[in-house]
Amino acid sequence: MNRRLAIRILPTLGAGFFLRLWANSEAADDQAGQQGDFTLHSEVRLVLLDVSVTKDGGFVTDLSKENFTVLEDGVPQHISVFDHNDAPVTCGLIVDESRSMTPKRQDVVAAATAFIEASNPQDEIFVLNFNDTVKRGLPGDVLFSDDIAQLQSALYRGVPEGKTALYDAVLDGLQQLELGKQDKKTLVVVSDGGDNASVHTRREMFDQVQRSVATIFAIGLYDPDDPDHDLGVLKELAHISGGEAYFPQNPPETIPICRRIAKDIRSRYTLGYHPEPGKIRLRHIEVRASSAGHGKLSVRARRSYWYEDSNANAAKPAQTLD
Repeated sequence: MNRRLAIRILPTLGAGFFLRLWANSEAADDQAGQQGDFTLHSEVRLVLLDVSVTKDGGFVTDLSKENFTVLEDGVPQHISVFDHNDAPVTCGLIVDESRSMTPKRQDVVAAATAFIEASNPQDEIFVLNFNDTVKRGLPGDVLFSDDIAQLQSALYRGVPEGKTALYDAVLDGLQQLELGKQDKKTLVVVSDGGDNASVHTRREMFDQVQRSVATIFAIGLYDPDDPDHDLGVLKELAHISGGEAYFPQNPPETIPICRRIAKDIRSRYTLGYHPEPGKIRLRHIEVRASSAGHGKLSVRARRSYWYEDSNANAAKPAQTLD
């Protein structure tokens, strides 16, 4: 059956975590023809998970749907969507340009360029540079780009100076991801994890990450003598979203790390299931993978999401984070 996908934007950022509305194509088209834009009055929710599988540090890319098990609050779910294509993503590079990053800047730009070069050529990418404030790297009339030279210019657009508004930068990045056309959303954050200039709070940032669709990869570049660095924030961003955090010993190590992140994004599986309806609450997810030919496999995926009532005026803040 042909199906048409409509996305309902909930009151919170990110539409609640990949909660989709599916409608019969013919019925939707009939209604659209009568009224122009159409509204669906019944809905079936679909949770989509971005899943990475590795063994001994290498990506495992030859699994089938039968190799996966998904549990929500301990209850096995029927996997109704399975995909493993190298699909393009909407991706944001969130780059710390506070004064403390000055000696690391050339390595960061080189690493970010290596990431862009190793990514799917059809990815739509943007750059946010941040210090005291958050600044868009691309020209004002360009939301996304796949042009390496233009993106590299965006990385150089800022000037390393001032303090660090990490929380604001992540929130702005999540917002811009929502403007992209790709279902898969990714942020790559390069920072020392400290924040001493944001308008928004750490709690607000984590709350929106919990509600977003994005997978976040973090690269922690820090001076051990800098009292403002906070690696725990970077670890938590990756943990909540199903990404990974890296902490290179030296700035040049960021280049192979960025290449690995690009490969991770391109090697991921998409799993989808329809959750049981119920109250607005945090639901916990566990994804397992097994294959007789591979032995023990390691899986990274989002571990929880907010099941939200699409008719609610506002969602409750998360009380705990996995």
